[in-house]
Amino acid sequence: MAVISVDVWAVNLRPEAAAMARLERLLSSGECDRANRFRFEKDRVAYIAAHGGLRRILAFYRQCAPADICFDQGENGKPAVAGVQFNLSHSADLAVVAVTRERELGVDVERVDESRADKNVAERFFSPYEVSVLRSLPAEQQTEAFFNCWTRKEAYLKAIGLGLSVPLDSFDVSLAPGEPARLLRGADVKWRLRSFAPAPGYIGALAIDAADDDIEITFKSSETLV
Repeated sequence: MAVISVDVWAVNLRPEAAAMARLERLLSSGECDRANRFRFEKDRVAYIAAHGGLRRILAFYRQCAPADICFDQGENGKPAVAGVQFNLSHSADLAVVAVTRERELGVDVERVDESRADKNVAERFFSPYEVSVLRSLPAEQQTEAFFNCWTRKEAYLKAIGLGLSVPLDSFDVSLAPGEPARLLRGADVKWRLRSFAPAPGYIGALAIDAADDDIEITFKSSETLV
């Protein structure tokens, strides 16, 4: 059994002005154009911080300047960079970037917000099995379970590169707090799930092509990179 190493990087989406200026200089002209199309400044800042941080992280692995990173379009339209597998997700003030050299992967992160853990949303998007588990839990565990379910499903869909063309209710995941993250009915058996907490108040999930292997996650901060 192999051990697959995955680095999960935390990226602050609310950098100070000086750091923000440095990150913006790393972006391509296309990325700058996209950033400037955001209506709200907080969204523009988050985009620049996330994508500037992503460039710094990938440059660390590629041993090149961040501005020299060239993104290609991989299978099913996923962004790709030669020699490294990666995926980006963001929520509120935090982004995470999962990186490995060995296997395809997907990652999702969400800020835990009780007002967003809506049972109507669960009944619309979760499978009957998942809704049943959610309803059976004590009220104080339901918010965590909701975000366990959401992040695990999103990470899997991002890993396979098909997004919402695959209905969220077409496969099951584990979601009860304390239960190991697992793909259940309807999912490709080659993928494996891991959950993690990248910062207080956030829940994350990783899906990786490593069904028969151990996964070793190392947490890092993009602020250690210059």
